[in-house]
Amino acid sequence: MRTVLITRMDNDGDLLLAGPAVRAVAATDRVVLLVAPSGEQAARLLPGVRDVLVWPCPWTGFDPPQVDRRSVNTLIDALVLEHLGAAIVLTSYHQSPLPMALLLRMAGIKFVAADSEDYPGSLLDLRHRATPGHEVERSLGLVGAMGYRLPDGDDARLMIKATQPAVDHGRFIVVHPSASVPARTASAKRWRATVEALVEAGNRVFVTGSAADRALTSTVAGSNAVDLGGRTTYRQLAALLRAARAVVVGNTGPAHLAAAVGTPVVSLFSPVVPAAQWAPWQVPSVVLGDQQAPCRGSRARLCPVPGHPCLDQVAPEAVVAATNAVIEEVAA
Repeated sequence: MRTVLITRMDNDGDLLLAGPAVRAVAATDRVVLLVAPSGEQAARLLPGVRDVLVWPCPWTGFDPPQVDRRSVNTLIDALVLEHLGAAIVLTSYHQSPLPMALLLRMAGIKFVAADSEDYPGSLLDLRHRATPGHEVERSLGLVGAMGYRLPDGDDARLMIKATQPAVDHGRFIVVHPSASVPARTASAKRWRATVEALVEAGNRVFVTGSAADRALTSTVAGSNAVDLGGRTTYRQLAALLRAARAVVVGNTGPAHLAAAVGTPVVSLFSPVVPAAQWAPWQVPSVVLGDQQAPCRGSRARLCPVPGHPCLDQVAPEAVVAATNAVIEEVAA
């Protein structure tokens, strides 16, 4: 059994989507994950991972650090100490794996694999061409080209290690209004109207978010819902989502965390990236939002269309109906 490095230098949600590919490799070999700080929380919850290395990557993220020679040398030294037999570079469809492949070569790793549209020179031993599909399928396609398969009985759903039991709050729905990319979620005003409609329909609602989201969660919750902004760790959020009847969320990490704990999702999904690649994976779900809006495929961080119509024109009543539908699907 050899030790294989898998890298994914993105956010927590991206790491969750890489989980099935990680499990496929871990069925045969030991897996070490290399992630950015923004993906560490999810990385430490993925089954099949022996160790997690964290490095502030200068070519990914919305506020990347400057290139620092000492940081690069420290990473290379750490990789050498892992005695790695191979490395797999997982990326999104718009990212190049070649900067990471260069560092892996400098660490002496003899076999490096990645999806790459660009000519890799001597940086890759396996230059795989990804076929269209969901991000989960892209990752599985790459590791599959190396001969890795999920074990019998593993249906490629998202998974995390067992979380602590959530406090019994009875029957409730979680609304998560924030996203790291503003264009991928609705406005605070629309979220507040949605919460009001869910409560009027007889639901108890918890509004979640990070400490940085407290102003938003307070506004969205108002006097109708329980404001949990900044009051849950990542593991506690996972436990809360597991206990929820459904989760209403934009295209952001907690949508995939909900899928990883098996909770149905109503996704207010802006088409700045394709739903076919990023929608909730293998859980009952409904995608709302105009997928043919002018912003489609733009990868815009801020909505380029006045009024953010693709999401802010989603009627709260439509969210209530979609929430009822996914709950009923689970109960059927």
